[in-house]
Amino acid sequence: MDYEPQKIEEKILRIWKREGAHKKRKAKNRRGKKFFYMDGPPYANGDPHPGTAWNRVHKDMVRRFYWMNGYDVWDQPGFDCHGLPIETTVEKKFGLKNKEDIKRFGEERFIRECRKLAEHNVKVMSKMFERLGEWATWENPYLTLNNDYIESVWWALKEAWKKKLLYKGKRVLHWCPRCSTALAQNYEIVYKKLREESIYVKFPLKGKDNEYLVIWTTTPWTIPYNLAVMAHPEEDYVRVRTNGEVWILAKERLDHLLPKKNYEILEEFKGKEMEGLAYWHPFITEIQKLQEMKEEWAFKVVLSEEYVDVKTGSGLVHSAPGCGPEDFEVGQRYGLPPFNTVDEYGVLRDVGPLSGLVARKDDWRIIELLEKKGLLVKKEEIEHDYPVCERCKTPVIFRATDQWFLGVTKLKEKMLRENKKVKWVPEWAGERRFANWLESIKDWCITRQRYWGIPFPVWTCDKCGKFVVIGSTKELKKKPKDLHKPHIDRVTWKCECGGTFRRNPDVVDVWIDSACVPFASLSYPKKKEPFKRLYPADLIIESHDQIRGWFYSLMAMNTMLFGKCPYKAVYMHGYMLDEKGEEMSKRKGNYVPVPEILKKFGADV
Repeated sequence: MDYEPQKIEEKILRIWKREGAHKKRKAKNRRGKKFFYMDGPPYANGDPHPGTAWNRVHKDMVRRFYWMNGYDVWDQPGFDCHGLPIETTVEKKFGLKNKEDIKRFGEERFIRECRKLAEHNVKVMSKMFERLGEWATWENPYLTLNNDYIESVWWALKEAWKKKLLYKGKRVLHWCPRCSTALAQNYEIVYKKLREESIYVKFPLKGKDNEYLVIWTTTPWTIPYNLAVMAHPEEDYVRVRTNGEVWILAKERLDHLLPKKNYEILEEFKGKEMEGLAYWHPFITEIQKLQEMKEEWAFKVVLSEEYVDVKTGSGLVHSAPGCGPEDFEVGQRYGLPPFNTVDEYGVLRDVGPLSGLVARKDDWRIIELLEKKGLLVKKEEIEHDYPVCERCKTPVIFRATDQWFLGVTKLKEKMLRENKKVKWVPEWAGERRFANWLESIKDWCITRQRYWGIPFPVWTCDKCGKFVVIGSTKELKKKPKDLHKPHIDRVTWKCECGGTFRRNPDVVDVWIDSACVPFASLSYPKKKEPFKRLYPADLIIESHDQIRGWFYSLMAMNTMLFGKCPYKAVYMHGYMLDEKGEEMSKRKGNYVPVPEILKKFGADV
């Protein structure tokens, strides 16, 4: 007789359901020692792939072990319900290409469809996990879209504000021009090999005839926003005469740029001797804003050991402080503003005749203009790893925008100490990989310019600019039934100056949602007893990609709020791989659907 796993497993599931086996197990252990298993919320994006199913089996196995040892196990499952993956699925369903399409479709209708999809996916995934044989309180999962959960997140952000760890600032960040939002480098960006044109351009020196700095860039669209040229202080540079002109570049790059050796070296010097050397911006006559720049170090050579490499390009790096984080950092040292007028769709604005060009797409137009001016030295095709939006795969740009941040760098030493208290399986995951990640953290940009997410709880007066951070609906003048956009945006009130308080239209980074699981899943601070009894979690289980994801966001948020790590132990497993050794994922589609596996082999496989 053949073993038919599907028939046998479904029979077992029916028996469990009829006998109430899961509830009886929990009731039997009610007086046992508590064990807070904290479920990392899977993303509510529909049918799970085998890697997700494998993760659920790990979790079920560990909970069963503790039940069998008499523990009273907290087994509430949860689901991550917000974010771009839900939005992009709805966009595809209705043929929406960008935010303008969403506006025409209707913001309220779009958000309603996102909610509908998330709630549907929660049901589909819960049913699948139950079919795997996973025991959990499926009738009462925590959902990040529920009002109580949202209020817990608001409370957390208000606490951060009280601790002076929530602040507004202008930073240069990855920006997706299709999704029209800021993105986080560590989890919303992936890299793709692209072949693109880099260019070498001559910047004329002030007060010199036919003498130029030769710069190199892989992003021609940023040339209109150039404010400086970076040189390495300790490397060798040369002035050379070639074809009736004088060029300045790194000595090591001479043979690359002038392979025929048709040059005469006039002078050799260290990069630091060029600091302050002034030049003319190639588009100074076309762009009014450049003519208005009064900063002392605008259009001069500045120094950087960190970001200048004389083994590539010309050894002189074009610097646009509003178009790159490294440029921004160096620009701050020299008092240069983050000049960038690119709009949310990647279109250049207020730059004279260059207005209307699209970043990256119209690089060729800028190259053409430089060539007409006689300033283009050379074009060179390169292959490099370039950041693209994880969800829509659009190559990103950098924009200087006002965003809100959590000052987690102030907590770094505390987090490193807390990490040493955690039991990691395997040990090296915590001792090396997670500790190394904590050493490299930067302040956390938590605002996103999208629709389906927890609304950012800051209201600002449209007249005097005063703002308030809201920590619960009790602080609002009226409470909508649904705390999502656009309902929450209808909540306004008068300021004493005569203006009106209106909500900042942003939503929060979806990783803030899951960072708050240890307390928001327990409805804290509304309900204090469950939190007091259970917190911190005894164990969490996820794959190794969560080093810079959930493991980190939990640590950062809870160290900030409660001064300690919210988990005592971490079991970190690997990925489920395909026949090529690559991670199984929905994006790649490189897996056999779970229902097919169950039908052929059963859940135990």
